[in-house]
Amino acid sequence: MEHEQRSEGRLSPLSDTEDIVTLLAPRLAHFAGVARTEHVTRAAQEMNVPQSTLSRAMVRLERDLGVDLFARHGRTVSLTPAGRTFLSSVERALGEVEKAVESVRADADPESGKVAFGFLHTMGTETVPGLIRAFRAEHPRIRFSLVQNYGEAMLERLRAGELDLCLTSPVPDAPGLVARRLDEQRLRLVVPDHHRLATRKRIRLEEAAEETFVTLEPGYGLRRICDDLCAEAGFTPRIAFEGEEAETLRGFVAAGLGVALLPPPTVPRPGVVELAVTGQRAVREIGVAWLDGHPDTPPVAAFKKFLLSRRGRLLPEHTYSSPGAAQSSPCGA
Repeated sequence: MEHEQRSEGRLSPLSDTEDIVTLLAPRLAHFAGVARTEHVTRAAQEMNVPQSTLSRAMVRLERDLGVDLFARHGRTVSLTPAGRTFLSSVERALGEVEKAVESVRADADPESGKVAFGFLHTMGTETVPGLIRAFRAEHPRIRFSLVQNYGEAMLERLRAGELDLCLTSPVPDAPGLVARRLDEQRLRLVVPDHHRLATRKRIRLEEAAEETFVTLEPGYGLRRICDDLCAEAGFTPRIAFEGEEAETLRGFVAAGLGVALLPPPTVPRPGVVELAVTGQRAVREIGVAWLDGHPDTPPVAAFKKFLLSRRGRLLPEHTYSSPGAAQSSPCGA
């Protein structure tokens, strides 16, 4: 009679794949345990599950699949050909789940977990290596997955859950994100060393209204700041070249292809002179951002706390100046 009921149940097995996967997921380990021992009682003891519960679960599993997985011989069972096929895939699936559990637990480990951290290209030469070196003095085993990109691209990856934290500019003010200002860099007008302005130490930006500029591409935070500062100075910059990286733009300036508004270099660049900009607050604010309401793992929480503790001290204290340029700190108040 039981067999007839089960057979009758198999006439209309679940047909929606998504529904049946959701239904099967909790039963896979039970099935694998019974298949491994070929004995329901022994499997129930090993898994600390009531035998009656395990027996009913296997009957429901077969009914929902519409396939006999076991041949029953009193208290023992053996796999049918369909059961062996199913077991092979179930063991692989359970193995993947086990690896996933180990991976996420390892990433969340307070001592040796992982932080996915994004930052601007200009932060990569000196600032970020210095930050991570200082952080790992107290947390030597914490690992980092590092991503360099421009601000908007990093915020997209942050929203997608691919990053835990990112250093970006301008400091974002957007729904779903939390951001804190950490520091700022004074921007300089970078000119070729043979330029008519190269003997100056400082300049008002409106004096460069007739110059040709090289800038970052639209969408970059620094490009937006440059456009806004020029508009505030009363002109729209005439742009000859657009790039993706600040030091590349310095190379274009050194080649005499234009001037640029850039943050201080980490190492001296021959062929250019960097002029302090007066009359405007020509700065780039740097901040850290994360997803609002997103729970932090212990290593992420520790690194976030470390970054916030560096407010006003995030960037290197020194800056390089080319001959004729004004000496000024890259960090504001």
